[in-house]
Amino acid sequence: MIRMKSTWVVLGLVALMSVAVLAADPWAFPVQPGLEAKWVFNNETGGAVTGFHLEFDQAVEVSYSIAIGGDLMLVQAAGTVFDFVGELVPFATFYVEWTPVDAVPSLAMWMAGERPVGSPFFTTIDKLGYLFGQGIVMMREANPAALLAAFEQFFLDNAEYLGTVSQSLGMSLEDSLMPIIMTSPAEGIQNFFATIVGMIGVTSLEGVLDGAVDFTALFAVLGL
Repeated sequence: MIRMKSTWVVLGLVALMSVAVLAADPWAFPVQPGLEAKWVFNNETGGAVTGFHLEFDQAVEVSYSIAIGGDLMLVQAAGTVFDFVGELVPFATFYVEWTPVDAVPSLAMWMAGERPVGSPFFTTIDKLGYLFGQGIVMMREANPAALLAAFEQFFLDNAEYLGTVSQSLGMSLEDSLMPIIMTSPAEGIQNFFATIVGMIGVTSLEGVLDGAVDFTALFAVLGL
């Protein structure tokens, strides 16, 4: 029965991969659910990966997974955080089923060793803040000049709006932010990001991404 299911899943994924390429879909997306949620994750990092990291905001149970173009083994089957280890070639596909059917990943990342690679998939403000914190610290160590240039562009892109915020606070937001960016640990940056988001007054990820503040320069340098 498992072998028959795997055969049908592989055939279905081949068709889905063709449709996804034509439609230019993101690398993580759901397919028609049944009793379980069914998601496809494509390795579009440009290189081989050795793991896959998956998080939820609620407890789930992973019931089935199959890799097309490699092999990934699940470390644990239930909880909110799942790590798969093994190897997957470039442009390979990983298919996962879980319950409850309405559970949506809050974070998904391909891994090369212990480091994430490629663009992460995220669906919550909290995970965006986490990625900002982790990404800024990594970029600060790898290329501080590029990080500073990205923030300079960020403040230029949002000069009018952030100027208004600075006036309401009675202090320069840039002067307050940059020392934190260049010295704080990832958790401190994540907390500051949450404070800024609260000041903006948005409560959803869409509100952050499509709101008054243009994060394009920062997303670009952090690979988001």
